[in-house]
Amino acid sequence: MTIVIYHNPRCSKSREVLALIRETGAEPEIVEYLKTGWTLPQLQGLFATAGVMARDALREKEAAAVEKGLKEADEAAILAAMVQHPELVNRPFVTTLKGARLCRPSDLVLQLLDHPPAP
Repeated sequence: MTIVIYHNPRCSKSREVLALIRETGAEPEIVEYLKTGWTLPQLQGLFATAGVMARDALREKEAAAVEKGLKEADEAAILAAMVQHPELVNRPFVTTLKGARLCRPSDLVLQLLDHPPAP
């Protein structure tokens, strides 16, 4: 199974989800989105697959979100800001053949995996 985690190694939730994936014996493709950035089509596809709106994935307390007034902004403005400021996207997102999820709380990733972690 192909597993992709959009990961921020400085985020404890992202590290927890990565550990849960690895506990199943899988090694995911790790995309450090703060380094690679996002494209608009990539975000639109990820959010559509996960069944969330950009607003649902917005880190509202990030400085760029506050400065740009994104709490009251429309979806297009939020998406544009996320492309410009990758840190505005909440993490971690995980994709598999079963779909995509914003894995907060961390155990949501288990819905996307073939096997739960070993005890």
